[in-house]
Amino acid sequence: MISTKANDCHTIASFYGLNGKKLQRQFKDYLSDFKQWKEKSHAKDWLLFPENIGKHLSIDEVALSKGELYTILTNKKAKGKAGSIVAIIAGTKAEQVIQYLYKIPSAKRNKVKEITLDMANTMKLIVKRCFPKAMQVTDRFHVQKLALDALQDIRIKHRWEAIDQENNQIKEAKKDNKTYTPEAFTNGDTLKQLLARSRYLLYKTQTDWTHKQKVRAQILFENYPDIKKAYGICQKLRNLFNNKKITKKIAYTKLAHWFKEVEESGFKAFNIVANSINLNYQSILNYFDNRSTNASAESFNAKIKAFRAQFRGVRNVEFFLYRLIQIFA
Repeated sequence: MISTKANDCHTIASFYGLNGKKLQRQFKDYLSDFKQWKEKSHAKDWLLFPENIGKHLSIDEVALSKGELYTILTNKKAKGKAGSIVAIIAGTKAEQVIQYLYKIPSAKRNKVKEITLDMANTMKLIVKRCFPKAMQVTDRFHVQKLALDALQDIRIKHRWEAIDQENNQIKEAKKDNKTYTPEAFTNGDTLKQLLARSRYLLYKTQTDWTHKQKVRAQILFENYPDIKKAYGICQKLRNLFNNKKITKKIAYTKLAHWFKEVEESGFKAFNIVANSINLNYQSILNYFDNRSTNASAESFNAKIKAFRAQFRGVRNVEFFLYRLIQIFA
C-alpha cells in the first residue's frame, strides 16, 4: 500500500480536489516511514539486499537523475517484481562498486552461477572480482546492436553524400535561373529520401518487411551494393544467435567464418565490431549454454525510467530510491 500511495499522490489528489504536491509532501514526511528509513543515510551511495541474491543475475547501468549513473544488480528469477533488486550503487567505477558489493558475504556471492552483462570492461571486472564462480554471459543484443550501428554508419555516410549532391545541384540550378526538381525512383522517393526512409527496414529481417519496405529495399540495394552486403553480414550474425539448434562448439566455428567475411568485406566499421567481439569472445559464446540475455535488466531499467517519468524527474534521490525499493526490493 505504501508504494501505491507514493505512486498515485497526484492522481488521488485530483479526485478529491487537493494539491498533489502537498499530498505527496505529507506522504513523505508523515504518512510513510521515510524519515525513519535506516538506509537513508547512505541511500545515495549504496543499497544492498543480499537476501535477493539468486543463481542467475543481471548487471547494468541506469541514469536516475540528471544523467547520474547507477549500477544495478538484479535477480532474474524475480522477473522484475518484488525481490528483483540485489544492489543499487552510485556510479559505474569498478573499484567503487566492488567496494560496496564486498559488503555482501562471500558465501552468498559464491552461490551465483551466471551473470549477464553488456560489453563494458568495468562490468566484466566487477563480476570477476565479486562473483568469481559465476559464468559471464555477454548480452547477444548488445553484440547485434554493434553490427547494426556499423550498418547504419554506412547508410548515414551515403545520406550525407546525397544531401551534399542535392545541395550542389540546387546551387547549379539557381545559377542558370532554373527550378530544381529532384529525380524520384519508382516508389516516389528521391535519393535523399530513400536513404533516410531506409533506416528502420535495415533493423528488420526481410520476412518482417512490409510491401512498401520490400520495394524500397530493392531500390536501395540496387543503388548501394555495399549496404546490401553489410545488411547480409548483420543478418548472418542475427541468424547465428537465433538458431536454437546451434551448440557452443558449432557457434565457435560459425563465428570464426563470420570474422573472415567481415575482414574480406573491407568495411572499417565492421572490423571495429569484429575486434570488439573478439575481445569478448568467450563470454559471447557462453550465451549458447543457456541462451541467457540481459533483457531482464533492460526491462527493469525501462520500469525505472517509467517510474521516474511518472514523477516528472527525480528531485529527491533518497525518496525516489525509497519508493523504488518498496516495490522492487
